[in-house]
Amino acid sequence: MTKNNITPLEFACRMCDTIISTYDAKDLPGPPGRFNYIQGVFLLGLERAYMLCKNQRYVAYIKEWMDSMILPDGTIICQKDLLDDLMPAVLLIRLYKETGEEKYKIALDSTVSKVKTWKRNAYGGFYHKFETENQMWLDGLFMAGILLTSYAKEYNVYELFDEMYHQTKLMHDHIRDEKTGLYYHAWDASKVQKWADPQTGRSPEFWGRAMGWFSAALCDMLDNFPMDHPKRNELINILADLLKALAKYQDAEKGLWYQVIDKGDREDNWCETSCSSLFTYSFHKAVRMEYIDKSYAQVAQKGYEGIINIIRLNEDGSIVIPDISVGTNVMDYKGYVARPKVENDNHGTGAFVLMCCECALPLC
Repeated sequence: MTKNNITPLEFACRMCDTIISTYDAKDLPGPPGRFNYIQGVFLLGLERAYMLCKNQRYVAYIKEWMDSMILPDGTIICQKDLLDDLMPAVLLIRLYKETGEEKYKIALDSTVSKVKTWKRNAYGGFYHKFETENQMWLDGLFMAGILLTSYAKEYNVYELFDEMYHQTKLMHDHIRDEKTGLYYHAWDASKVQKWADPQTGRSPEFWGRAMGWFSAALCDMLDNFPMDHPKRNELINILADLLKALAKYQDAEKGLWYQVIDKGDREDNWCETSCSSLFTYSFHKAVRMEYIDKSYAQVAQKGYEGIINIIRLNEDGSIVIPDISVGTNVMDYKGYVARPKVENDNHGTGAFVLMCCECALPLC
C-alpha cells in the first residue's frame, strides 16, 4: 500500500500503533515517572484517535499510563511547578467519565486547583515555571488552556474562561510582533533576562513549535468557550490573525514551516515536522469551524501533504517521523537551528496524530 492509499485516520492509527507497540505505557518517552506534557501530547492524540475509531486498546493505554502516575488516593506521583506538568490532566476528564474511578477526579481537581495559587507577573500572567520569574512562554497556552477551558465546560466553572481569555490577551499584547503578526517564544515582564529586549521584554526569535502550541490551543479552547462569551469573537480574531500571518511563511515547495519561522532563506535553518503538523491542524480546524476563510484549506492540504511526503512507512506498517526538534528553552537563532533533530519524539508523534485526526474530519 502506498501513502496515497492511506487515509488520514489510518495514518493516525498507524502512528498510535507504532508507539504502543514500541513502549509499555509506563515507559512512554518523556521525563521518567513524571506527569508531563511530553507524554501528554501523544496521549491527547491517542484520545482523539480513540474518539474516531473507538479502538479500546487506545483508551486502555491512556489508563495504564495514568495508573502509573496516580496513586489509589488520587495523588499524582510527580508533578512539578511548571505549566508543562498540568497538561496531561485534560485526559482525566474523559477517563473519569468512562470509568467512574474517583482517583481520576481527585487528581483532576487537584491539578486545576493549582491555578488558584499559581505565581504570576505584575500583569496577572502565569509564570511558565515557578523558577522562571515573570516569564510567560507561548507554549503555556497549550499546557494550561485546553485543560482549564475543558474543565470549565464540563463542570460549569465560568471564571476559568475569563482567566484563559486574560492569559491569551497578555500573550497577544506582549508577545505578538506588530509588523509580521507572528509571536516570539517568550516575554519577560521584568525585562531582566539576557534574551529579553530591554524595551519590550520579548525574546529574539519566532520559534515554530511555540506558535504551533499557541494556535492549536486556541482552536481547542474555542471548542469549550460558550458561544455567548463576550470575548469569544476576540479569541477567534486572534487565531485568524496568526494563521493569516503564518500562511505567508509556509515553504512553497515543501508545504512545511521552518524551525525559525521567518528565516527560511538561511542555509542552516530547516523544516521542522512538529510545528508543521500543529499548524496544519490549526488551519484545517479553523477552516472547518469557519474561523477563517475556506481558501486557507489549501494551506492545510499543502501542509498535510508535506508531512506525509517526508514520513517513512515501514513494511510492517509502522511510521517514522523525522526532523522533530527536541525540547527547547528560550534561545537565539543559532540555538534554535542547532537543536538536535530526532525521530518519533512525542512532540512530533502527538502533533502528527492530532493533525491526522483533524484532517480526517470533513470541511464544511
